[in-house]
Formats: sequence, structure tokens, C-alpha cells
Amino acid sequence: MASAADGLGSSGPEQSNISVPVADPGAWATAMNNLGIVPMGLPGQQQLVADSVCIPGFDPSLGIIAPINPPMMPGISLVPPPVPVELPVVKEIIHCKSCTLFPQNPNLPPPSTRERPPGCKTVFVGGLPENASEEIIREVFDQCGDIIAIRKSKKNFCHIRFSEEFMVDKALYLSGYRMRIGSSTEKKDSGRIHVDFAQARDDLYEWECKQRLLAREERHRRKIQEDRLRPPSPPPIMHYSEHEASLLAERLKDDHKFSEATAVLLTWVDRGEVNRRSANHFYSMIQSANSHVRRLLSEKALHEEEMELAKDHFKNALLSILTQFEQIMAVFTAATRQKAWDHFSKAQRRNIDMWRKQCEELRNAHSEEIMGIRREEEMEMSDDDDDDKPCKKMRLDDSGLEVQTYALREENDSLRWQLDAYRNEVELLKQEQGKACRCHTEEDHTQEQHQHFLQQTLHSMQQQLLGLQEELKRKELELEQARDQQRSLEGELSVLREQLLNGLDAPEMVSTEGTEKGVNGFTTTSCHNQERRMEAVIRGPLRSEKEALLLGIISTFLHVHPFGANIEYLWSYIQRLDTKVSAAELERLMVRLPRMFKQELSGVGATLEKRWKFCGFEGIQSL
Repeated sequence: MASAADGLGSSGPEQSNISVPVADPGAWATAMNNLGIVPMGLPGQQQLVADSVCIPGFDPSLGIIAPINPPMMPGISLVPPPVPVELPVVKEIIHCKSCTLFPQNPNLPPPSTRERPPGCKTVFVGGLPENASEEIIREVFDQCGDIIAIRKSKKNFCHIRFSEEFMVDKALYLSGYRMRIGSSTEKKDSGRIHVDFAQARDDLYEWECKQRLLAREERHRRKIQEDRLRPPSPPPIMHYSEHEASLLAERLKDDHKFSEATAVLLTWVDRGEVNRRSANHFYSMIQSANSHVRRLLSEKALHEEEMELAKDHFKNALLSILTQFEQIMAVFTAATRQKAWDHFSKAQRRNIDMWRKQCEELRNAHSEEIMGIRREEEMEMSDDDDDDKPCKKMRLDDSGLEVQTYALREENDSLRWQLDAYRNEVELLKQEQGKACRCHTEEDHTQEQHQHFLQQTLHSMQQQLLGLQEELKRKELELEQARDQQRSLEGELSVLREQLLNGLDAPEMVSTEGTEKGVNGFTTTSCHNQERRMEAVIRGPLRSEKEALLLGIISTFLHVHPFGANIEYLWSYIQRLDTKVSAAELERLMVRLPRMFKQELSGVGATLEKRWKFCGFEGIQSL
């Protein structure tokens, strides 16, 4: 009779059933029940529930059957209850063709194992029966995986090497089983097997080869990543030759290829390609590079013209923005009048007041920016009326000094360059003279004449160098004098600006003493003359009908504003009548008439501003 007894991994579809001959199945079942072990694979018995349901510990990859769970019988429950982790795993009997494996007592501790070596594919199997052959060992452990080699010792142990590492874990499951060959009860046919990890040179060598392969792949991947992120290398510069020099000379004449060509030329010069034979070629290429100076200057002039147009556009845009700010301020002013202000609620009044302050701050900031632009334009403009406008005259003098200073500086630089060139020539002549002295040839008389000529040339060049040094010192003294004069004129200009802005009277600035101190301790009689001319300009009479009309409009405007108005507010009003009038012109007109108009500071902190008031009636009473 043949019974289909399930062996190790018998549930897999690729495994064949292993049958063990049993003489009396009933007696065999009774013996197993007396031992407290459920027999498996007996003939005449059928499985009630599939292995995947009734045996939750079944693992198809291991090919090993776990114990049956009694609560999972049919009709009791469809879902198995959770098994506590601390419960020991109960192993079952495993039947093979030539032997039978009985599990150890579940109350005993599990077999101990050593530390797993890296890449372990070999196991140590000890405690084998003396009569266990290699065929029996292969029959037992062949169900764990493909066996590559079995090295059996004369003693009761062997080493088994599998093809994969996970097969070692399946073999460790058999540790602790008692092997019995056939149905014999002799000691030579039984033994308790012990399975443990084994250290093998072949496993270690394969693992090291695999690690080196992974390391090479990682290095290759990292190198590819670095090559991908590395910036491209610059193109190589070709070596100098006459043909390449002629091609480079053509590229230097092209505006689009000029940058690349200059890079090549610079590389050749740095490499030391310049010698007596190639000096003419390099000189022509340097001359071609110098020919682009005019083009660059024309491009600079074009860009400056575009910048001026952009400045004009920006100024016009600011003027339009300021006009719209004035319109918004007019709306706020109309809304704050009594006939409209009483109809708003407190929250609406608070919001309107806050909006009005914000708009006024922005308007003042834009007006200050426009005034700054106009001041810069007025400082750059030149006018022929030097006597009428002393500030412009001072600016012209200042610009003239700057031009003279720049010219002196340029001349000084050119003299230094000439001096360096002469020094280089002297050094070359000295070297040639030294070479001529060291070389003794048959033409001694010719060399003496040449040396005499060189000495005369050196003497003349030294005299010329001394003359250039004296001229350089003289130019430096003139430059220092010009700078001192420029500082004094800047001091006078700052005094005149303060007088124009603050509206100071000229008689208060004139001292009764014969001499007075200028800016930075500079005392001259010219200050008296300039202050007198300034006094005449500030307190002078009206010179045109236009000034009289402006004076009447300003007086009327300030008369209806008893608390005064700033110059931007006044200028925005008068600009509607005459667009050519500037704020500076209005301010100069009011400064010239201190008995009619006076300037006061109002506000605190960030709201501090200068306001003009009409004081003509007070001036009449004081007369």
C-alpha cells in the first residue's frame, strides 16, 4: 500500500508527493495520538479545509507545514483569531522515502546558531546518524532548494552549499529534528541533527565579488552624474602660426567675432609667442584691436543719447503722476470742507483723513524727486547771463576747473608713460652695450664708435628724462593749486546756496571790519564783491512785466492762505496759468522781496515742511 504522506514543501505545485509505506494505518494513527502528535498524510484521510486556511503557518516559499489551528474548523469561524507572538511554534513530523524526521519537544529551548557570515550559502549539519549516506542527506535537504555540493565527513557531520542565500533559512528550520532511517531502532540509524551557519571561502569570495560589482556600478553612476553636472570645457586655443595669425587678423576686424579673437590673441601673448620674427604680425593684430576704439566710443554716445531720452520720458511720467496727485488732493480738499464734511460719519472721516495724509506724503515725495531732477538739470545747463545769475557763474567756474584738472591729469599720465618708455629704451641700450662689451671680435674700432654713440644717446636721454621730471613736478604743483582754488570756490558756492535757500539778508553777512573769514579759513576781498552782487540780486527791483504779474498772482494766492503754502503747491497752481514757470524761479522771486514774503517751518517730525506767507501789510507798517 502506498500512502500520500506530505513531506517538506509537499504543498507546492512543483513538488511531488512522498509516500511512506505503512503496514497498519490504524495502529500508526493510534501511536501518533498517544504521543500527542497529529499524523499527516495517512491514507484514507482527507483534508477538510485547504492548507492556506486551516494551517495559517504554512509558507509556500519555505515548503514547510506549520501546526494545525483547532479553532479554524469548518462552521466555527471563517477568520482565524490572532496568534500571540510569544507562543512557540509546534513542528510536525516530516516523512521522506528513506527516513523520518521527528520534531523536538516544544518545551525545550530552540537550537542556538552563530552569527551569520556575509553572503552565507553553506550550512553545517551535525548529529547525523552513522549510517546516513549522502543520498539520504540530499533527499532530506533537497526540498530546501538547489544543492550545489555536499561535503560529508567520516564523522557524523557534513557541509551543504545551496545556490541562493534564502535556502539557508529553510535548512535552519530542520535544526533540532531527530532523524530515523527506515523503521530501525539502532543507534547507528538515528541521531538529532543540528543545522547552523558555516563559514566558507567560496561564499565570502562571491559576496566580495558582488560588493565590488555594486561599488563599480555606484562609481560609474556617480561619474555619469558628475559628468552631466560639470560645466562644459572652453574650446582649446590653437597654436600660433602665420596662417592662423592671418585668419585671426580677419576675425579681429569683424565686430561680432572681436571678443573671441581678442581671447585668442591674449592667449598667444601670454604663451610667449611674440618674438622678433612674429613681432610685425602681432603689431598688426594689436593695431586692428585698437581700431575698435572709435566704434566703442560711438556706441557709448548712442547709449548716452538713449539714456537722456529715457530720463526725459521718466521726468514726463513723474510730472503726469504729480498732476494726478494734485487732482486727488483737490478731491480730498473739497471733501473736507464744512458743507460736505458734516454729512460723513466718524469712520468715514477717519478714513478720508488717513487717505489724505498718505496721498500728501506721496505727493511731497514725488515733488521732491522732480525738484532734485530739475536742480541737476540747472546745474548742468550753461547760460550767458553770468552777472544776473552768480550761482551759474560759480558752476561754470567749477566746471572749468574740473576740465582743467582732468586735462592736467591726462597730461601727467602721458608724461609718465613717456618716462616709462624712455626707461625701457635705456635698459635695452644698456643691455646691448653690455653684450657689445662682452663680445670681443675683430671689429674693435667699430664697436668703440658704437659705444660712444650709445653713450651720447644715453646722456641725451638722461637730460630729457630730467627735463620731463621737472615738468612733471611743475604740473603736479599746478594741479595742487587748482585743487585748492576749487575747494575755495566750492566753499563760496555753498555759502551762496545757503543764502538763496534760507533767504538771509545780505547786510547781516557783511562785517563792519576790514576783513572777514571765508569758508575753511579762506579770506579775500573778492568775497565782499560777490556778496554785494548777491545782495543786489536778492534785493533788486523787478526787471520785467512778467515778474510783476507773477508777484501779483503769488500775493493773491498767499493772501487767501493765511497759514501759508509750500513752494510745490504754489508752483502747481501757477503752472496751470503758465507752464514755462519753474518752482525755482518762483522761489528766487520771493527771496528777492523779503518784506513781502517770508518763509516759515510748520509741522513736527515727518510732517515738517517749509511754507511761504504773505507779509506785505506788515512791511508797510514797519516803514
